[in-house]
Amino acid sequence: MGTSLIRRSLAATAGLTTLLTLAGCSSGSTGTSGEITLTVATFSDFGYKPLIAQYEKTHPGIRVQERVSQLDQHHNSLSTQLSSGSGAADVVAVEEGYMPKFRQVKDKFVNLAEYGALRREEEYLPYKWAQATADDGRFVMGYGTDVGGLAICYRRDLFAQAGLPTDRDEVGKLWPTWQDYFKTGDTFTAKVKDHAWFDSAGNVFSAMMNQTEVGFFDTSDSYVADTNPDVEKFFSDTSKAAAAGQSANLVPFSQQWNAGIKQGKMATITCPAWMTGLIQTAAGEEAEGKWDIASVPGGGGNWGGSFLTVPKQGKHVKEAAELAAFLTSADSEKKIFQGPTGSLPSLTDALADPAVQDTRKAYFNDAPTGKIFAASAKDLRPSFRGSKDQQVRVPFANALQLVEQRKASPDEAWRRALADAAKNLAH
Repeated sequence: MGTSLIRRSLAATAGLTTLLTLAGCSSGSTGTSGEITLTVATFSDFGYKPLIAQYEKTHPGIRVQERVSQLDQHHNSLSTQLSSGSGAADVVAVEEGYMPKFRQVKDKFVNLAEYGALRREEEYLPYKWAQATADDGRFVMGYGTDVGGLAICYRRDLFAQAGLPTDRDEVGKLWPTWQDYFKTGDTFTAKVKDHAWFDSAGNVFSAMMNQTEVGFFDTSDSYVADTNPDVEKFFSDTSKAAAAGQSANLVPFSQQWNAGIKQGKMATITCPAWMTGLIQTAAGEEAEGKWDIASVPGGGGNWGGSFLTVPKQGKHVKEAAELAAFLTSADSEKKIFQGPTGSLPSLTDALADPAVQDTRKAYFNDAPTGKIFAASAKDLRPSFRGSKDQQVRVPFANALQLVEQRKASPDEAWRRALADAAKNLAH
């Protein structure tokens, strides 16, 4: 679920940052009746509540409690818990951007291959499976929960004001490339003065970066952002569009960002599958039917996605591994996609299943979300994540915000991003 330049999981609201169920000591326990209690720790709502109720009915000796916190807090806590050897939940979600970091301490996690995980390899999109494995595939650190896919969510009413087409197929034809997307943004902002073209330069940059096979690091885990022409071009194009007034200058997933969506301050948002739930929540009932979904510039892509892992320190690792497998089964992932969170399955059969392919979102003008996001996920070129990816992404996001705040030119912001990234890597 959704990588920490910007992603769905950063959007955890105050209600979500509160523990859904206080689990006391994080790892599983055995009650006086012999009942086992397992804790599942996630960031934001993974849509597990009905699945947990189903699991408890079919496993009468097991109770499952959820604990939800904000993305960075969640992963920082996990690092501390792994170091101390206690406190981790029985099943812990790890976002894809953090997976390279935790893969370096894989000895702290259960090898799910010991519980039959290798039988599931063929179920997954190949790149998704590879992200959570080590030792030439012999060590399986986590089961994939979802992939992001990529699309563009847009306001039909604002497009009409600008004289742009509103039909999703025609809208997609406006921007076969990102350059076309920004050109359309120039057209929009010239005709509609009180609305921006996109919500945040950081969100657009993140989507572009998630379409390239090599980003901040190459496949040997060497830092290449300062020499990778794609990174420089994506940053330049996005920052110049922001400087030209296309951005609503909102910090992604902040309260201001939510308010901006509700107020209709932007015409488009780069939109992985999980973003649809955030937009619907932020925009509210009054915006139903005003939003729609079109294909993303540049073809397919993926933004976000997570894994369920089982820390070794748990008291009931076998039961935890079984629960993780259930929550990531094809049937479970299909149900989650059809629910409010809208997270896209990471399993090939689930993506091809009519239950997914035929899914539509009434809120988004009855958009065929199943077909749109599944096609994007299948067309993507996997984007490599370095072990220090998170340390680099933040400086680039911050530099783009400087442009939006009129505190730096695009060229100055680029130099600042490189300098700050180098500092982070030196520590």
